[in-house]
Amino acid sequence: MNDLIAKTSIDRRLADIVGPVIEGLGFELIRLRLMGGLGKVTRTLQIMADRPDGGIGVEDCGAISTAVSAVLDVEDPIEDQYVLEVSSPGIDRPLTRLKDFEVWKGWEARIETTELIDGRRRFKGGLMGVEGDEVLIEIEEGGQDVTIGLKFEWLSDAKLILTDELIAEMLRQKKVALPEDGGFDEIEETDGEDDETIAPETKH
Repeated sequence: MNDLIAKTSIDRRLADIVGPVIEGLGFELIRLRLMGGLGKVTRTLQIMADRPDGGIGVEDCGAISTAVSAVLDVEDPIEDQYVLEVSSPGIDRPLTRLKDFEVWKGWEARIETTELIDGRRRFKGGLMGVEGDEVLIEIEEGGQDVTIGLKFEWLSDAKLILTDELIAEMLRQKKVALPEDGGFDEIEETDGEDDETIAPETKH
C-alpha cells in the first residue's frame, strides 16, 4: 500500500484482509497496527476507522469489531493470542492517505519523514493541500512563512494538531461528540472474558 495505514508486512497483510470488510460496512480503514508480541504479553490489534464523510460512534465500532473478528477467525493470520480494539480517529486524527492532506487543508499538522530533509525530520505547520505526489505544508523558516512540498512516500507519520479551533470545528460539524471525561476516541474492545456483548477474543 502506498500509504501510512499499515507499515509492517504483517500490518499490510491484515489490512488487505480487514480493509474490504470495513469498506463493505460503509466505513474506511484509517490505520491498523498489531502491537506487542514480546514474551507472554498479549498482542493488541488496533484498528482505526471512520465514515467517508466523517462521524463514527460506539455502535459503529462494535459492528466493525464483530465483522472483523469473524473474518480473522476464518483467515487466522495472527499466530499469537490477541485483543482487538476498534476506535474512531479522534479529533487530532492521523493522516494516512494522500487525500487526507487535501481534505484537511487549512488545519495545522505535525509531519515526520523517514529521512532527513534539509537537516530535519519533523515539520509543523498549516496544511496547504497536495500537488501531485507532494504534501504541501506552510512552515516558519527564518522568521517567514514558507510553503514546502514533501513527497508522500517520504512520510513516516502525520497527524493533525489538537487546537481549540479544530475542536470547535469538529463539534460544529457534529462529527465528534465531546465526552464528559475529555477523551476523544471511542473504543470497542474484544477481551473475551468480562463483556458478553462484544465479540470474543481470538485465541490460538
